[in-house]
Amino acid sequence: MALPFFLRKGLVVANHAVNGRSSKSFVDEGRLDAILDLIRPGDFLLVQFAHNDEKSEDPTRYTEPWTTYQEYLRLYIEGARAHGARPVLATPVERRRFDADGNAVPTHGEYPAAMRALAGRERVPLLDIEALSLALWQRLGVEETKVYFNWTATEQDNTHFNPPGAIAVARLVARELLRTRVLAPRDVVRLHDEIPTSWITWPEATDTPAA
Repeated sequence: MALPFFLRKGLVVANHAVNGRSSKSFVDEGRLDAILDLIRPGDFLLVQFAHNDEKSEDPTRYTEPWTTYQEYLRLYIEGARAHGARPVLATPVERRRFDADGNAVPTHGEYPAAMRALAGRERVPLLDIEALSLALWQRLGVEETKVYFNWTATEQDNTHFNPPGAIAVARLVARELLRTRVLAPRDVVRLHDEIPTSWITWPEATDTPAA
């Protein structure tokens, strides 16, 4: 939702993300097919999964990092390329978790490493959002990171972002798109600007979110 704030006018972002989906369930529900029906030569397909792939108790979503996770990600890569589009992989953004000494700790197990390995084998640009977000949470610390997540008087959500968090993570993505030369310097704007949280507007729900 916040990524367009960092892209020049004329670059269109079609956000097909849906809460609660894994790389597997997204495909099984026909959502990748819907994207491939629309994608055009020269487009980029930005792919980020892992949070819900980790749910081993749910066979409709679970994938194993070094086998089925990579196999499903390969469907996105091959599908984009078959339509003349360019796939881009992004490691999962980190949750807010700290140890007793106040160190930000990773939560995604082998999934980021599996994606990095696949990106290398398939020669796909990789945005390492897992590493960058973990470093950002470490720099901000235990208390300040609460500003970026859905922490309220009644809710302590360490996974989902509020508007400041969405903007902060979108900034990381924009920087990585620039670093990996997926986008040219003229394509990325406002990297060092303050983005008003009022710019984020919430679309009407069109699907029932899953936990």
